[in-house]
Amino acid sequence: MACTLGAHVTRSAGYASLCVIMAAFVPRGDAARAADPQDYTTVLRPTGNADLDAALRASSDLLSLQKTQAVSPFALTGRIHNDYSRLISALESYGYYAGGITMTVTDVAGHSKAGDKAGDRAGDTSGAGHDGRDPDLPEWMQAIPAGHRAQVTISVTPGVQFLIGTVTLNPDSGDPPVHLNADEARAFGMKPGIPAQAEGVLSAGAALQVALTEEGYALAHVGTPQAWLRPATHTLDLAYTVHRGPVVNLGAFDFAGLQRTHPAYIARRMTIAPGELYQPSRIERARQDIAATGLFSDVQVNHGDTLASDGTMPLDFTFREGKRHSVGVEGGYSTDLGGRAGVTWTHNNLFGNAERLRLTALITGLGGSAEQGLGYDFYADLMKPDFGSRQQNLSARLEGIKQELYSYRQTALLARVGVVRHVNRLWNVSFGGEIEQEQIQQMRTTNSYFIVSLPLTANYDGTGVDNPITPATHGVRIGASITPSASLTDGTSFFAIMQATVSTYFDLTHLGLSHPGRSVLAWRGTIGNVEGASTFAIPPDQRLYAGGSATVRGFRYQGVGPQFANTRYAVGGTSMDAGSFEYRQRILQKFGAVGFVDAGQVTGNHTPFEGTVRVGAGAGARYYTPIGPVRLDVAVPLNRPAKGDKWELYVGLGETF
Repeated sequence: MACTLGAHVTRSAGYASLCVIMAAFVPRGDAARAADPQDYTTVLRPTGNADLDAALRASSDLLSLQKTQAVSPFALTGRIHNDYSRLISALESYGYYAGGITMTVTDVAGHSKAGDKAGDRAGDTSGAGHDGRDPDLPEWMQAIPAGHRAQVTISVTPGVQFLIGTVTLNPDSGDPPVHLNADEARAFGMKPGIPAQAEGVLSAGAALQVALTEEGYALAHVGTPQAWLRPATHTLDLAYTVHRGPVVNLGAFDFAGLQRTHPAYIARRMTIAPGELYQPSRIERARQDIAATGLFSDVQVNHGDTLASDGTMPLDFTFREGKRHSVGVEGGYSTDLGGRAGVTWTHNNLFGNAERLRLTALITGLGGSAEQGLGYDFYADLMKPDFGSRQQNLSARLEGIKQELYSYRQTALLARVGVVRHVNRLWNVSFGGEIEQEQIQQMRTTNSYFIVSLPLTANYDGTGVDNPITPATHGVRIGASITPSASLTDGTSFFAIMQATVSTYFDLTHLGLSHPGRSVLAWRGTIGNVEGASTFAIPPDQRLYAGGSATVRGFRYQGVGPQFANTRYAVGGTSMDAGSFEYRQRILQKFGAVGFVDAGQVTGNHTPFEGTVRVGAGAGARYYTPIGPVRLDVAVPLNRPAKGDKWELYVGLGETF
């Protein structure tokens, strides 16, 4: 059998391929100046359908590989041949089953590799173009001189888009006829007359299978559809094989991988139980709920393809427990309270029921203008989740404190226990008890106090932010507390401390002024009142103060309100109110800026909104990290008292509010 080189003759498919291979290796007189590897560019002519063009580009090896994988002329021919089938598949995936692909290869003269942007425009060509299916294409490309390149121009003719014709749902062998209810038909969504796109055809079967399993048909299966092209009507007929199987309830749960965690705790924590209807979505939510406890680095749930002997579907949970111990560091700085630094050690899953013990040691008062010396704060926190019910956590703290403030010097030991109840996604309440034994020196007078209190708090968070240090961009937060207390040393006094804080956030994208989350206005208002006792009948640490990052920036901590004559010592009061306004602007990806104004006042007459209003203003910078923004704020007092500071600096993690 002979093959005539250079001649384009009709051959069988196998013989034509043999000739292409032979032609690629036949030596020529000008082969010495040929380029190997062969530089080339690809031009894809637009079809007018942007989505289709994107699919064609994504399917083309010529486009995706031309910059990274240089090949010989013969290998480039193979790449061209492969692209025909790849591009046809892209056309058919959009319902164009009668489309055509034409590729023309030309010699682009007088250009370097960077001469054109590949795929955007054609270069100047020399010589006649060669069809991509020409069996002599490798020989022709071997003759392209070095310094030239091949240009592959792809023209796509989509043709008529086929539509869905008949849709048939066939029962599996031995099953009754298939009839969909309204919910199943809505999930399936496949009906005559819609475009015959591959993604929709395949996803319809998957969606129907999901709908069936959500109704309890645990063994339901929808097979890959069979399809028949009808060129005369430009339609595609489909047939799906559907197996429902029986409605199934959940069977026994098996827990594997639990080393320190009690299986009984996991069983109590589960939001599903044996005997309930099999539903994959509820099973997944239960898996995520267990994973959210933080006990495990991985939680998986699986089941087999057969039912148990009682007709139920057993579930197999597999757990990989996380680390029990962790160490963290804590730090912050402001010019009024100075620096604070310390370390935290955490023991997770203390007794096997997700309990957490956290030990923290902090050194405080490192050089603050409101401090007279170093202090400390040592405490142990124990948290027991699901106390009494899934919606309640028990917390307990034992704490030792020493503060060397200008307003007073305090050494105290306190113990508290409380229950936090999550009412719903937005609300939680807490209640408990606290006892405190302390010694306080103020104005050279030292007193000891034993205080018993019963704090009750309620919190609302409508910002949609789970992490408290993630900046909120919309919504409202509300916190309110009332703490009935009794001071039982040196004469008994009863009093109740009431406080409320509201903050709200507004994204300027709602006014069309910025992109979402880039420009935000934030407001905060705080009000507090102490009833039942006069100022000096209340221990100094239980009185109300203002000044500092929590109320009025620009004034030192406890620097707003009545002061002892000719001193920097704050008296404290029985009423307090403060408000803050911030404008927060993101800059680029990692940075941001903030401008703010704060105002507040403190009085000793149990009536808010009286006294001398102090106003501070300032600006700050933000650096956004994966765990939250690093905050640096500088503020100045606008109506500073005679002995007040001239400015304050605040550094911390997270927004001020």
